[in-house]
Amino acid sequence: MKKIKLVKSLIGRKDSHIATAQSLGLKKIGDIAEQPDNAATNGKIKEISYLIEVS
Repeated sequence: MKKIKLVKSLIGRKDSHIATAQSLGLKKIGDIAEQPDNAATNGKIKEISYLIEVS
């Protein structure tokens, strides 16, 4: 499992990046979500890596 934290705002971002963050369960700055460590999750993380922290 990966812990993903949203550290930057979604305001003004591309619609696809906002949708990706929401699909990971991230809506507001400071939200933390646990996601399985698989190819689909890793692809989403790579797309919005500039908005999140992963641990």
